[in-house]
Amino acid sequence: LTDTRQWPRWGPSVREVECAERHIRHGSTGRVRTVLGLWAPFTITDFDDGRYWSWRVYGLPATGHRLEALGPGRCRLTFEIPAMAAPYAAVCKIALARIAHLNR
Repeated sequence: LTDTRQWPRWGPSVREVECAERHIRHGSTGRVRTVLGLWAPFTITDFDDGRYWSWRVYGLPATGHRLEALGPGRCRLTFEIPAMAAPYAAVCKIALARIAHLNR
């Protein structure tokens, strides 16, 4: 989840990423090209050792990404969606399915 080169593989709304760091950290900045072709600037606002990160896109709070270990070879991935972006839950559901498929 922290590898920006992988974001287009699982993020339905992300087609391309430009970021100085391949693996994000607190304070990382860059931009993503959306499916509409628009470039959206982002900043990583929270980061906890890769177990949790959140960001702002276009300066607005965006999704949080939480990963919890459940045992050998098992984890739970949760997306946190700001209330103002509730319809984005459908996009996150697709992302979860893609991530599950990538890890099989």
